[in-house]
Amino acid sequence: MHRTGDSVVLHATTLDLGWEWFHRAVAAFGLLCGLFYWTRLIGINDGPEWRFDLMPVHWQVASVSLAVLFPFAASGLWMISSWGAVIWFLCASIEIAMYAGFPELYGARPVLVALHVAIALAYCAFRVAFFLRRRRQAD
Repeated sequence: MHRTGDSVVLHATTLDLGWEWFHRAVAAFGLLCGLFYWTRLIGINDGPEWRFDLMPVHWQVASVSLAVLFPFAASGLWMISSWGAVIWFLCASIEIAMYAGFPELYGARPVLVALHVAIALAYCAFRVAFFLRRRRQAD
């Protein structure tokens, strides 16, 4: 931020722009995940467990919950609001519990679990970077 005459000009830092792009990328990923669960619910793909009425109860609960929560999280992340990250964390926790905690019920998807963990670590790294920047500016 600097002053030119009577106006104030704000400049986004690389950290701020990275934060915005990170949120938008996670939002796009969340929307794709939500669409995946919607395709399961409406039975677009073939297979015995790709229709809601043929799914086991544990898949019905997970699919309905994540089909609603992922797009909701994506909209919050796209707007860079704090509740978007909270809802994404809830979705990621559910999927990690499903695929890492109960692979006999949901199957194992280690790449998806690793991606959720990587996103969470990146989020933490951004928060630490913002904290350090605030601390440096206060000094």
